[in-house]
Amino acid sequence: MTRFSQTITAQPEDIDELGHVNNAVWVRWIQEIAVAHWAAVASAVDQAAYVWVVTRHEIDYRGNVREGETVTGETWVPEPPTGARFNRHIRFLGADGKVKVQAVTTWAMLDRATGRLVRVRPEIAAPFLGA
Repeated sequence: MTRFSQTITAQPEDIDELGHVNNAVWVRWIQEIAVAHWAAVASAVDQAAYVWVVTRHEIDYRGNVREGETVTGETWVPEPPTGARFNRHIRFLGADGKVKVQAVTTWAMLDRATGRLVRVRPEIAAPFLGA
């Protein structure tokens, strides 16, 4: 499997009334790192032809991050897709190396032109699986 990582620093607008990153922001960061992984690995032809949508999030919040703190987001796809869908694993590690948030999200691939679900072909999945 091919892992992708990205560093994110919590900005003032990411912080909630409790003084830490808001849960909705974590969901946004999950989407941002998944999209960045797709942009970094997929061919330009595939990026033009397909778009991904989330069908499910399962998120565990393990720690807090405050304004100015940095996390490293890591994402990977451990198993081949099933039809149009696959599970993506994501975790965010604090500067201390501890997991702050971890998630498994299910994504489905759509044909950009029609908006219809499309089976993920092996050659599209291969760069994410390290195959």
